[in-house]
Amino acid sequence: MIYSMTAFASQQNEHELGQLTIELKSVNNRFLDLHFRIPDECRIIENTLREILNNRLSRGKVEIRISLMKNKNTDNIQLDKSLLNALKQQLIQAREFIPETKAPSLQELITLSLNQQTTKDDEISKQWQTLCISTLHKALDTFILMRAREGYRLAETMLAYTHQIQEILNKVKERLPQTQVEYQEKLSRKLREVLENIAPNGFEQIKGEELSARIAAESSLFSLRIDVAEELDRLDSHQKELHTLLSHQQVISETDIPQTKNKQSLGKRLDFLFQEMNREINTLGSKSTAIEITQAVIELKLLVEQLREQAQNIE
Repeated sequence: MIYSMTAFASQQNEHELGQLTIELKSVNNRFLDLHFRIPDECRIIENTLREILNNRLSRGKVEIRISLMKNKNTDNIQLDKSLLNALKQQLIQAREFIPETKAPSLQELITLSLNQQTTKDDEISKQWQTLCISTLHKALDTFILMRAREGYRLAETMLAYTHQIQEILNKVKERLPQTQVEYQEKLSRKLREVLENIAPNGFEQIKGEELSARIAAESSLFSLRIDVAEELDRLDSHQKELHTLLSHQQVISETDIPQTKNKQSLGKRLDFLFQEMNREINTLGSKSTAIEITQAVIELKLLVEQLREQAQNIE
């Protein structure tokens, strides 16, 4: 499966404490690079969130933005009514035995309430953290689904380029025998012209068979230097491998979203393949003696560059 490194997803989760929102946004990058913007309530679980992301993503620069919208009464610090009732009953009991027992001051009541509130805050933070983890999993499902769909579109675009490459290679192969014959004829004429310029009467001392054999030998020797059949075969092999990598793709549904990361980095594999294709195209260009092959080389280099640009977004 091909996954794009460019994607965006947003997931909201409602709770009695309030609303939690997680946004995931990524662009292409050589490695997995995570950037968090987290509220204090979830800061303690950042390593856990990183581990979740590392288990499901391989490459890309990913920005994770987490925001909380708390209900108004969650942060208000008030005197705890249940605490006040408990203190009242304890004070009544204490005065049955020690009538002069003093009631606690307002500051003491506030301090006790603050201690109670701290305990509640810890419990609330744990609830936010649990909510954050579950929301991240849902956001990741959507995020990976978007990556897969964009990857499918990238594969379709790149397959169109591979078809163009194959068409060009087929034309060059069809044209190659005629190109070699034309070049041999051109070389033969050139050799005759040179001999005539050096020795105008030289052909009278040279037999026709001997001259033809010499010209044929020179033509064959140079033909070996300009033979591009091997380069064309290797390019054809690389193109077929590229087509195989891109063609076995399908659109995934929400029920097929993988829960583990893609173990093979297809983007890096494609990059290596494009390097090899460029190497063969450059050799083809250096051996080219026909304008048709030179034009084909230019078109091939442009197509491979377009493929490389598309592949930069593949995970």
